[in-house]
Amino acid sequence: MRRVATLTLAATVAVGVLGSPVGSASAQTVRQVFEKVTPSVVVIRARGREVTASGQTRYTETGSGVLVSKDGKVMTASHVVHALDEISVEFVGGETVTARIVASEPAADLSLLQLDRVPPGASAAPMADTNTVRVGDPVIVVGAPYGLSYALSVGHISARWAPNTVYPTMPLAEFFQTDAVINTGNSGGPMFNMKGEVIGIVSHNISKSGGSEGLGFVVTLNTAKQLLLEKKSFWSGLEGFQLSDQLADILNIPGRQTGFIVKTVAKDSPGDRIGLRGATMLVTIEGQSVPLGGDIVLSVEGLPTTSANLAKIREAMSRLSSGAPFKVTILRAGEVLHLTGRAP
Repeated sequence: MRRVATLTLAATVAVGVLGSPVGSASAQTVRQVFEKVTPSVVVIRARGREVTASGQTRYTETGSGVLVSKDGKVMTASHVVHALDEISVEFVGGETVTARIVASEPAADLSLLQLDRVPPGASAAPMADTNTVRVGDPVIVVGAPYGLSYALSVGHISARWAPNTVYPTMPLAEFFQTDAVINTGNSGGPMFNMKGEVIGIVSHNISKSGGSEGLGFVVTLNTAKQLLLEKKSFWSGLEGFQLSDQLADILNIPGRQTGFIVKTVAKDSPGDRIGLRGATMLVTIEGQSVPLGGDIVLSVEGLPTTSANLAKIREAMSRLSSGAPFKVTILRAGEVLHLTGRAP
């Protein structure tokens, strides 16, 4: 989709209507906040491979992100970039920079990118302490819905959800719920308070129609800071899922154990460098689409890849220093193999 360098009609209307201060008399107008934060907002375009019933295909993912440090660190959503091969980041004005993943936590839908360079004119957004955010606070979201770059939406904090209370697949994420419009392409983009501080990273919305229906979910910035900057969650570059006991039996996993079946391995990721292989086909087993032809991870650092051990594996890998060795046991074509890699 062609890049739109100006505000969308919806954003223009919103700025026109909400050009006066929101909240206290000393607050900035929506227009002022938008103009202040835009140099920190980026459009992310990533290329990857998808496994289908007919084999592998290439595709492009579009999302948003925000520059949070002067040395070129960008926060975004993990589902935008986690297992993709090539990532480019576009700033306002159209300048594009390549980037790589340095930390990722799918269990909170968060990833951290490192830019090859920071373009002139770009500026890092200040990060808020989101413990101070309250339901009813006004917010703005800036991103690229449907690829329309630097579009603005306005709303409020509707609710706050503690970790592991909304989505079982994202148990580490504390969420803000917002009525600000969120659509495809907004994922990974920033939500700001009226001071122009980042308070969250857009994750997704709940919709029956496919559009925005006022149920947008944004990972709180305190969660993002903890998992991406303080703990620096290990990025594996793997996409797949945990096998159920039933599927493990059907696939003849040895030792009456389960495993993590690999669907995709991102190029130049730790998973790629250790030699893991992604699936080559999708088949339907007991009504479920299952990627086959790739590896099944049986254990990491001696810990079996069971659902109960996922948090332990996550912690063990995050504690590894750069260059430290780690071991992975896999099942490949019926044979158990032991692989050794080094932490990035």
